[in-house]
Amino acid sequence: MSHSLHHQFLRFAAVGASGTAVQYSVLWGGVEWAGISAAAASGIGYILGSVVNYLLNYFFTFKSDKGHGEAASKYFALLGIGWCINTGLMWLLVHQLGWYYWLAQVLATGIGLVWNFAGSRWWAFKPAGAATK
Repeated sequence: MSHSLHHQFLRFAAVGASGTAVQYSVLWGGVEWAGISAAAASGIGYILGSVVNYLLNYFFTFKSDKGHGEAASKYFALLGIGWCINTGLMWLLVHQLGWYYWLAQVLATGIGLVWNFAGSRWWAFKPAGAATK
């Protein structure tokens, strides 16, 4: 991983921690207090956390020069697929295979981190005319 790619990934992961904190809070509250399924609570938290992450990634991680219309539409399309991956894994692992919901969520978060970073760097926030590295 190149020096700039490595640093950008670390910034992305740091920003992602704020969205993950939102998601995990909703997951915990939804399961423990509201009695909703782990998959539903995780999915709701993912959506709320993605709004926080968009703004921080736009300005801090990628320092995007794209207009919000283009950047946001690509970012949220990317995260829509990420939401399906996250929620689908939670449904499969927790509700079908009987995993403990926190273990399942940590795995889903790791897979989502890779998916979201790759799509953000090489598609959603990629500068116009930039070569793919």
